[in-house]
Amino acid sequence: MKRCLMTACLSSLNPSGGTQRLPRAIGMSLAKELIFSARVLDGQEAKAVGLISHVLEQNQEGDAAYRKALGLAREFLPQVLVTRVDLVTGLAIEEACYAQTIPTKDRLEGLLAFKEKRPPRYKGE
Repeated sequence: MKRCLMTACLSSLNPSGGTQRLPRAIGMSLAKELIFSARVLDGQEAKAVGLISHVLEQNQEGDAAYRKALGLAREFLPQVLVTRVDLVTGLAIEEACYAQTIPTKDRLEGLLAFKEKRPPRYKGE
């Protein structure tokens, strides 16, 4: 799969925010190059510059990316409260959650699992 900034590929400009988000994601120099040249990145290049997290070989069903995303969602969604709040509220929520987590055995298990490069085995303690 190959990608370019769509506004550059179409020689147009629309208010999608790509010219603002891209430099924040990959740096001004590379963003300018990609925007002005409309150069297309392949999956490996996109991963190397941090635009994507995974590069997958397509399967026969044609849904390799969907399956990867579904697996990640199943892993993360039970653990994450997904909502939109303003920055101050979000930081307050994060601080409250952090305070609740500090004294737990699960926090220590998470740190140990990360150090040992293995999935954590949480017990709710």
